[in-house]
Amino acid sequence: MSNPILPIHIAAGGLALVLGAVALSVRKGGTVHRRGGLLFVYAMLVMGTTAAILGNVGGGLMAIYFVVTALTTVRPVSPWTRRINVAALVLVAGLASLDILGGVKAFNSPRGSLNGVPFAMFFFLATIMILAAIGDVRVMRFGVARGGPRLARHLWRMCFALFIAAGSFFSIRERVAKILPEPLTTAPMRMLPILLIFGAMFYWLWRVRRRRLLPVIVRYDPMPLAAPAE
Repeated sequence: MSNPILPIHIAAGGLALVLGAVALSVRKGGTVHRRGGLLFVYAMLVMGTTAAILGNVGGGLMAIYFVVTALTTVRPVSPWTRRINVAALVLVAGLASLDILGGVKAFNSPRGSLNGVPFAMFFFLATIMILAAIGDVRVMRFGVARGGPRLARHLWRMCFALFIAAGSFFSIRERVAKILPEPLTTAPMRMLPILLIFGAMFYWLWRVRRRRLLPVIVRYDPMPLAAPAE
């Protein structure tokens, strides 16, 4: 009998991909962006939680970490957000340590992989999470930055969460073949959505650094943020 959690996980992952694509393509700070982004967070929380239940604990917790810290970045600072940031820092430090250990084991294995994951991917994820942890420490010491840096922190974390969702689906040909036709199941075509995510992320980060401050990202948030206009 199939696990009843699996359909929920698949549905949440598919919804997260759609909502993430919408949030990336619309005007930042607008109503569609805010609502679509919040729904994306909810979908990723369900996807990450069900992934952890299904056995992929590290991947599930990593997805949860990135969307939660992305969301708290654009929320008003409060004791609640501070507690979440402390817990998130502990979590990401632990995940980075586990990925480093996994990378070492994979590197020393005959095939250079562990459970089908190459050692380079372990070290790549560990590097990303170490950088994220450094950012968390900076926030805890100096507070959430205003303007462009604050929005940049939000953007890259949301985009990396979307990368996790896209990577978990498009990296496995059998999964893609169940939904898409044969010409779209080749390795280059399956890499294309992931490349588009990173391309969009770097584009918006570039736009953020070029724009003036506009108080539009989170409703009721008194702190102005840099929002690039279309």
